[in-house]
Amino acid sequence: MGKKKVIKQTEAQAIKEGETVEKEAAKVSVKVSASKKVAGGKAFINASYNNTVITITDKNGNVIFWISAGSIGFSGPKKSTPFAASKAVAALAEKMKKIGMQDLEVIVKGVGSGRDSAVRSFSNQGFNITSVKDVTPIPHNGPKPPKVRRI
Repeated sequence: MGKKKVIKQTEAQAIKEGETVEKEAAKVSVKVSASKKVAGGKAFINASYNNTVITITDKNGNVIFWISAGSIGFSGPKKSTPFAASKAVAALAEKMKKIGMQDLEVIVKGVGSGRDSAVRSFSNQGFNITSVKDVTPIPHNGPKPPKVRRI
């Protein structure tokens, strides 16, 4: 099997990586017309073991913005961290404030580690969270067990 390698970053490498993430977040451009103002909407947070995807819709369910931790610049196992989720929310918050969105219904799905920090980040960015709903699918009976082994 072999021994697992543990990669340790130096402080300079960590700072350099943080700067690249900041540059990628700044690249996310916003093209919103002044006529399209949305007062409230829904935030769907899909937090899996591998990534965190956040989608913003209006009250009818029409997608306005979406972002993922991978699209910001995180790669590998860092995409599913709470830090990556909060950075994704921060990038989305800039876009949402330009169209005048203030009230949010948050719908969380998945078991990833970024789900709680994403909800907290929305409230820290100054949005009014009207409700938080968890729609993570739960199996009622699970998969069928394998057949009995015959020898």
